[in-house]
Formats: sequence, structure tokens, C-alpha cells
Amino acid sequence: MTSLFTNPEFWQYLSIPVIAALIGWSTNWLAIKMTFYPLEFIGKPPLLGWQGIIPSKARKMAAISVDATISKIGTVDEIFQQIDPKVLATYIIHSVDPRIEEYVDEMMLREYPTFWENLPTSARKMVYERVRKSTPQLVDNLVDDISENIEDLLDIKGMVIERLAKDKQLLNRIFLECGEVEFRFIVNSGLYFGFLFGLIQMGVWYFYQSWWVLPFFGLLVGYATNWIALNVIFRPLHAKKVGPFKIQGLFLKRQPAVAESFCHIVTHEILTVGNIINAIMEGPKGDRARNMVKKHIKPLVDETTGMAKALTQVAFGPTGFATLKSQVGEKAIEISQTSFDNPVFEQDRARAVESIMVERMIALSSEEFQDLLRPCFQEDEIKLILVGAFLGMAAGIGQLVLVFGQSLG
Repeated sequence: MTSLFTNPEFWQYLSIPVIAALIGWSTNWLAIKMTFYPLEFIGKPPLLGWQGIIPSKARKMAAISVDATISKIGTVDEIFQQIDPKVLATYIIHSVDPRIEEYVDEMMLREYPTFWENLPTSARKMVYERVRKSTPQLVDNLVDDISENIEDLLDIKGMVIERLAKDKQLLNRIFLECGEVEFRFIVNSGLYFGFLFGLIQMGVWYFYQSWWVLPFFGLLVGYATNWIALNVIFRPLHAKKVGPFKIQGLFLKRQPAVAESFCHIVTHEILTVGNIINAIMEGPKGDRARNMVKKHIKPLVDETTGMAKALTQVAFGPTGFATLKSQVGEKAIEISQTSFDNPVFEQDRARAVESIMVERMIALSSEEFQDLLRPCFQEDEIKLILVGAFLGMAAGIGQLVLVFGQSLG
């Protein structure tokens, strides 16, 4: 036994499965890293350099992700109803009410400083009270109108795609957090599968020591470990009983946990109330939404001026009075886009949307569910496998020359 351990040839042969395991681990690790990093292209485009596969096709990957999930687990109307228009209206009123005086003063001093400063305090107070009294009904009417037209006003798919295309780090996070267990398995499995291939390689090398055996097996390990890992993750699609064991793709077995992780990120960081309101106001139908706000808010000017309407019309002139109505509408739009900065309210509404999305996502079929993660491997998958194969072959050549002292050919 002592002579065995002191025999250099023993250690040379033992190095074969060990090096194969390291090749499998390192090529799989590199494949994962190359999928997500770097976020921006490093090198000289288009060929000399690299950008992570997901970030390089951010818009396309975001669209695939949305089609595979959000489009199937909740309509625009369902999501908005989960936010609850009545709760939304109550929150807006609650946020605006303490600042009524500030909003009115700001607008009037900007547009008509002389008139407003010379207006008696009692008259100003009357304006404040009329605005305060009228606001709840106007907000309720506005939110109801938006709710009834939400399917036309809000493009959720476009909203999510736009956000993820701009924020590549967030797009990466969705895939990395949802597939954390699977990515770890891919890397670690390279070690196990590589070692098993290495044992076969060692047996072949013992009987047939041709120069091409080690480079070929290195290439095979770099290629096959990635391929096997992907198939173990996504296949079989449906649970199959083999003896006492139930076998199913690793990712598919974790559907409930993945659904919770995915829906939490989407509802707390993308489909927030603030983001939805901004998407309505700034989206493709933003002009219609803004006009809707102005339509519901314009009567406020008539209501607040009340009996003094004739006086204010004389003070402002016909054009000035129309401008005042427009300014009130613009201020209302500004308020609607800046009112949702309360983390507690945002999280409360996010949890309400999250609950229905998780339930729907868990109910997806295996064929539909795998589309959440599968695309991030399918995009340029052959490039990753070829890189792994090339590195494996290079390691095999190094093993041939440095460990066994042979030359190519």
C-alpha cells in the first residue's frame, strides 16, 4: 500500500477524475456567470468582448418573462381591483386633505399673487373649506372612471417590459432568485458529473493512451455536464414514479416556492401603486388619462369660487379664469403622481396583488411554468456549451502535456 501511494503513476491516474470534476465545476460556474454578467458590454463590439446573455437581450427576455407569467396569472382589471379603487381613493383623500391650504396657496400665488394676497383671510378660508368639502366626491368619481377604463388606460405588459429593459440588475434578480437552487445545482453537479466522466476517462486512458483521449474527454466533460444539468432541472415535466421514488425536474418541483419569490419581486418592485399610476399618466394612453383627471377636477374651480365667481372672473379675465381651471387640473395630475410615497400603503397593496398572483402561478401547468426560467438558458445556450467544451478541451491538453508529459500528435 505504501508503495502504491509513492508511485507517481498512481497520482497521475488519480488526477484524471479530479481534474475532470474541476473542469465540470468551473465550466458550469462560468456558464452561469456568462448568462448574467457583465450587465454592459465589455470589450470591442460586436465580437471582441462579452455581455451577459440576459442583459444583452433585456427587452426580449423581459417580454418572454411577462408572456410566460403575468399575462397568464392576472388581467389588468383583476390587478387593479386587487389594489382596490375604494382604498386607493380613501388614501388619496387622506394624503391630500392636510395639505389643502398649501396646494391652494401655491397655485394661486404662482398664477395670481396680487389677487390672492389682497383677498381677505375669511374669503381664503372659505375657498379652503370648499376645496376640502368637494375633494372626496371628485376623487371618488375620478378613481371610478379610471377603474372602469383601466383595460384601455394601462398597458401592464409594456410597463413591466419597459422597467425590466431599463433595469438589467432587477431583470437578473428575478431569474437569479427564482432559480437560485437550480443555478447552485448546475454548478455543483459539474463536480459530480465531471468526476464520474473522469472515472470513465481514467479507464479508457489506462487501456488506450492515444494523445487525443484526454483533450476529447475534457471537451466531453465541458459539454455534457451542462447539458445533463439542464435536463435534470426541467425534465421530466411531470412527476413520474420509478419504484419508490417520484422523479420530476428540480425547478418544476419547486413551483410554489418559485411562485412566491417571483410574485413578491414583481408586486413589491414593479407593479406598485405608484408605478401603476405613473404608467397610466405617462403611458401610451397618458393624454386620455390626463384629460380624465382634468375633466373631473375642473368643476372644483366653479365650486370653490361659488358666489364669488363673477368677482374672480372679473379679476382674472375670461382667459385667466380658463387658465386657472387648467392649472388646477395640472396640479391634480402632479399630486396623483407624487402621493404614493408611503411604504406601508405600497406594501399593503402589493401584498393584496401578490396573493392572487401567487395562487394563479401555482396553478399553472408544468409546460407553462417552465417558461419562466427555461428561456434564460435557451438564449445562446449553444455559445455557453461551446465555451465549456473549449475550456474542457484546453484543460485536457494541459493534463496531457503537464501531468503525463506527452505532446499533441
